Amino acid sequence: MVAANKERYIPRLQKLYEEKVKADLTKKFGYKNGLQVPHLDKIVLNMGVGEAVNDSKKSKNAAEELTLIAGQKAVITKSRKAIASFKLRGGLGIGCKVTLRRAKMYEFLDRLITIALPRVRDFRGVSAKSFDGNGNYALGLKEQIVFPEIEYDKIDEIRGMDIIICTTAKTDDEARELLRAFNMPFQA
Repeated sequence: MVAANKERYIPRLQKLYEEKVKADLTKKFGYKNGLQVPHLDKIVLNMGVGEAVNDSKKSKNAAEELTLIAGQKAVITKSRKAIASFKLRGGLGIGCKVTLRRAKMYEFLDRLITIALPRVRDFRGVSAKSFDGNGNYALGLKEQIVFPEIEYDKIDEIRGMDIIICTTAKTDDEARELLRAFNMPFQA
């Protein structure tokens, strides 16, 4: 029998959470059980492509760009019903999304905080008020080119995207402290 001595790769933010953040949150909020401590559940990236009504290639291009950014294949979202005033037919691809979990989620959050957000033009921090009341945080970016995976010369159009960070926190204050521990640059 051959012993599998393969060491598993653990992302930097996941190590930080296990070694420091978990203990700090337990101390601050007085959790009795280790499972009560909030943690990241998933990160959802969403890109709406309204122009895809006239040109279906635009949603494919957006999905390819989102795949590069996330490191995981993007799914094209389709319209459920036809809306004549928007020239929208049922089943037409009008956006794309990716749901990241586990190691890919921590890797993406690390790249978002350390690389992408500082590249945003006139960046002064993200809003500390964008929580939904259940511990989830939503963030919008106006340009996908802040990510280094996207080459400016190869894109057909600058698109915005939504980033939703879902946590297991019960309140916004717990989620805010969790993200602050990961060095999320909140406005003062």
